[in-house]
Amino acid sequence: MSEQPVRILLVEDEQHIAQGLIFNLEQEGYQVVHAVTGEDALSALEGNTFSLAILDRMLPGTIDGLEICRHIRRNNPRLPVLMLTAMNREQDRVTGLAEGADDYLTKPFSLDELLLRVAGMLRRSAWYRPSQEQSQHYRLGNALVDLDTGQVTSPDAATEQTLTELELKMLRLFIAHEGKILSRAFLLKSVWGVTPDTETRTLDNFIVRLRKYFEEHPSKPRFFVTVRGRGYRFTNPA
Repeated sequence: MSEQPVRILLVEDEQHIAQGLIFNLEQEGYQVVHAVTGEDALSALEGNTFSLAILDRMLPGTIDGLEICRHIRRNNPRLPVLMLTAMNREQDRVTGLAEGADDYLTKPFSLDELLLRVAGMLRRSAWYRPSQEQSQHYRLGNALVDLDTGQVTSPDAATEQTLTELELKMLRLFIAHEGKILSRAFLLKSVWGVTPDTETRTLDNFIVRLRKYFEEHPSKPRFFVTVRGRGYRFTNPA
């Protein structure tokens, strides 16, 4: 029996961009569900299962791409999200990543780059799907992390947290290299598959996310430590 095709939610109101993306994504073998408004996107999310979402930020109506991203993170925290937008200021990128996007690509964009990022996000998502075997658990401070599902439980948290695919990939990378200084170039290549001069603020914001989840005092981290001019070092003191 052949595998089911990968289904992608594309939320884009500019028809010429949407048509080009739909054509090229379908040429790659993906199924595409297209939504023009935020309201349409939320309806699609209620009735379908997706492997990835591509979100424009500025949309007609009252629901923008950030609100869609928040909805996804509340209801399906493992779904990879690529933010695709003309909002290219540094703060716009920071905000998009802080709201839960896994990657951020600004218009105008290279079609080849977008397709590579989509393929990479889907590949990493497949690597970190929960296995049928017993889950691996890792203790970090007061939190217990399921390294298969990304679920984080802590007596200090009111609700259970679930890491996104890339957050979990980065955490597992740090755990595998505990005590070693990991350069920005190594992290960008290993987690996102990009060169060191690409989307460097993405890395910074993911470090901020991990600190927020696990550090008692995120501004004074003891697990995810910045080594000035060299990168980051993860330590987990007993």
